[in-house]
Amino acid sequence: MRVGLNLLHLVPGETGGSELYVRRLIPALLAHRDDLRLTLFAAREALESLHEEDWGSDAEIVQVRVSARSRPRRVLAEQLLLPGAVRKARLDLLHNAFTTAPAIPGVPQVTTILDVIYKRFPDTHAGLFRYGMAVLVPLAARRSRRILTLSEAAKEDIVRFLEVDPERIDVTPLGPALPQATAPVNETEIRKRFQLGDSPLILTVSAKRPHKNLKRLIDAVTRLEGAEPVLLVPGYATPFEEEMRAWSASLPRGERIRFTGWVDDATLEGLYEAATCFVFPSLAEGFGLPVLDAFVRAVPVACSNTSSLPEIAGDAALYFDPTDVDSIAGAMQRLLGGGELRRSLAKRGIEQAHMFTWERTAARTRESYDRALDGRSGG
Repeated sequence: MRVGLNLLHLVPGETGGSELYVRRLIPALLAHRDDLRLTLFAAREALESLHEEDWGSDAEIVQVRVSARSRPRRVLAEQLLLPGAVRKARLDLLHNAFTTAPAIPGVPQVTTILDVIYKRFPDTHAGLFRYGMAVLVPLAARRSRRILTLSEAAKEDIVRFLEVDPERIDVTPLGPALPQATAPVNETEIRKRFQLGDSPLILTVSAKRPHKNLKRLIDAVTRLEGAEPVLLVPGYATPFEEEMRAWSASLPRGERIRFTGWVDDATLEGLYEAATCFVFPSLAEGFGLPVLDAFVRAVPVACSNTSSLPEIAGDAALYFDPTDVDSIAGAMQRLLGGGELRRSLAKRGIEQAHMFTWERTAARTRESYDRALDGRSGG
């Protein structure tokens, strides 16, 4: 089977969880069955990093001559240039990995719709991008034989907001995002680099967007009593970041909040290793990879009781109401003050993480490819 992966949206270090998704899925697909041949279609920003991957020589990498950072040009390239590249590659199937898809791909296609958060929280995306999503995502749903998504919660949203037959949607849960072979930056260096001193470290990994609910988390941290914890917020930059930094700096105890920007895998490993707890206050998630990464590393987790997060976390997290600052603060206070609770959650987290593997993701993805090609798609 010759499958193309549409990666035109990929910009290294700027695409968040969707980048982690494709970088872990590709080697899992290549390892799953030896009858699969992958062709990756990418804009120029992603080419070097794709070639540098350990699996870079195992897939054909084709440049589509467009800048992924220019959304209007990227959209035009997806609709006008990608179909020609697909035909030239003589593919059996096109898999669009970033929620949108060409209207006339020239071959059967499946599309991963990561989420429809843009429907639930319109302020997450601004201006033309918001309107573009409103047109392009329903188009992708209509023009794809199968739709892949990452959780049952995301599937329910797609059925509700895009009016898609649930029989056309395949749920492919993910594995952990961070490769466990990465050696962490040691805790001494982490504490020095981020000026943590001896303070307990509360870690959250998040883009700065409204649905991530960071303002309530920051407010909750400034209300904590006793120890003086520091909240560290790694994650790629967004148009909302400057305002959030200014707002947090204006709060009493706002010096406890540290925004790091995007960090490399070794630094992120070091942050997980140094963390007293991990907190994830998101109002909506297609999956919730950072929670799974915390589980793998035995970091106790407190997270929202909404969206896909209970589905991913099971009984291994301490839950709170993400719309209630006191509820968020109360959960963090319990974790900071309760060594036995932290140990219990850490143990359960490791057990919960064993349920999620990239091998399983690849197997389910390949099953979706087969359905798309054998006529059982309904699309």
